[in-house]
Amino acid sequence: NLMLPGVEGGLTLNLLDPQKTQISIYDAAMVYRQAGVPLMILAGKEYGTGSSRDWAAKGTRLLGVRAVIAESFERIHRSNLVGMGVLPCTFPEGVTAQSLKLDGTETLSLEGLSSPPKPRENLTLVFRRENGLTEKAKVISRLDTPIEVEYYLHGGILPYVLRQIATQ
Repeated sequence: NLMLPGVEGGLTLNLLDPQKTQISIYDAAMVYRQAGVPLMILAGKEYGTGSSRDWAAKGTRLLGVRAVIAESFERIHRSNLVGMGVLPCTFPEGVTAQSLKLDGTETLSLEGLSSPPKPRENLTLVFRRENGLTEKAKVISRLDTPIEVEYYLHGGILPYVLRQIATQ
């Protein structure tokens, strides 16, 4: 956890608190949910390794995470994120959160998602730093196939299947 150097476990900073207090990731997620702030995860290589069970992606979605931007994904976990309606994206080769000097205090947004999205389209990560400076970086949507686009548009595979059944 690069936001809390030297601290292990499921902790983060509450950036909505002027004192930036250290709290559990769950509590932070609930604070952000109550404030109407969707969440995005910035990650390193092979994000999701060891979490091939779909509960890892379910937990991510239930915490309010809407997108994960990583250097790379473990294959099954990427697919599970899509199945839960979470947008997986990768940085281009050689670009990392560290190379962009992102420390987790930025306000992030994604631009350029077509309507409807296209598989593996280029997007723009917009980040506003605490000092007010706004910068941009390219990222790549990892909705890899047309059916994954459909799952994502419906909020995940379960809502997609339920809508298919309801229209028959």
